[in-house]
Amino acid sequence: MGGVPDLWRTAALEPPRAFAALPVTGRLRDTPEDFAVDEQLGFEPDGAGQHLLLRIRKRDANTEWVGRQLARHARVPVSDVGFAGLKDRRSIAEQWFSVPLRAAEARSWLDLREPGFEVVAVHAHSRKLRRGALAGNRFRIRVRALGGDPEAIIERLTLIRARGVPNYFGSQRFGSDGSNLTTLAGWAIDGRELRTRSERSFTLSAGRSLLFNAVLTERVLRGDWDRLLPGDVASLDGSGSIFGVAAPTRELEQRCAALDIHPTGPQWGKGESRAGGDVADLENTVVGRFGPVAGALAAAGLEQERRSLRMKVAELAAERLEDGLEITFRLGPGEFATAVLRELGDFSTAGAHA
Repeated sequence: MGGVPDLWRTAALEPPRAFAALPVTGRLRDTPEDFAVDEQLGFEPDGAGQHLLLRIRKRDANTEWVGRQLARHARVPVSDVGFAGLKDRRSIAEQWFSVPLRAAEARSWLDLREPGFEVVAVHAHSRKLRRGALAGNRFRIRVRALGGDPEAIIERLTLIRARGVPNYFGSQRFGSDGSNLTTLAGWAIDGRELRTRSERSFTLSAGRSLLFNAVLTERVLRGDWDRLLPGDVASLDGSGSIFGVAAPTRELEQRCAALDIHPTGPQWGKGESRAGGDVADLENTVVGRFGPVAGALAAAGLEQERRSLRMKVAELAAERLEDGLEITFRLGPGEFATAVLRELGDFSTAGAHA
């Protein structure tokens, strides 16, 4: 990848596993049906208001492309169409979009079926759907051509249920073949301007994700990614609430072991980090290796935020099939299925990364 330091590529696309590699191989996404995603809103539709919530079922279609088709059908600007999160193209995904109520009658939306997607439900709502306004996603993933020791996966599921997995940003955050890293290098190192709002958004997101993955990589290598350290900032599972930990108490250690709270890492920006002590030193040392990125993010005006270093994998199960294995689980918003799959085996994929 021309112009992108090897350190960046490793942190973004090849971070270390938390657990020993399993002697298991397989193949993902032979068809879109092999990767099914069910988006869950964090609220109930109001039943009245100036917007419509559309439940969309899409197949092998990009979320933003679907949004453009909805805008065309509604004859409104693309900016009037809302959605809570991006979903993988090579998948069967059900997710929510919003359009202004003035766009069309509800019955016309229920009749909308185009190659790649269809509307399966319509509800009136008071607000445009915003990014991140979801409770999480359920996944049903089929692994074909399963090789090695499938019983090892069953044992690993027990470990993951108890300890979770590192909450890495997945490779899709960094673009196809890491293309967003190339843009990031041009912006942060060479001073190239970001021409469009979309390019700016993807580049800033890639930069913050890169630094977070780098800090998490260091914690995984040290073996303390799932433990609280003095100076950590802890997050409450499922809520996003955070609080400083000057020194872990026995109660906090027990809550962390029970996956009720998690240590966090930096979403880099301007201002002072809330981490303290040795944790602050560790994070500053790691981020210092990516100095141009950190400086550019701060100069762009982004505020310091925190993200859990660990994710709890709910409803995790696996079922043997005649031609492989089906794995099901539920993740919170902003969490990546590949972070789970990479701890279960060496799986090749026919499509885009999760």
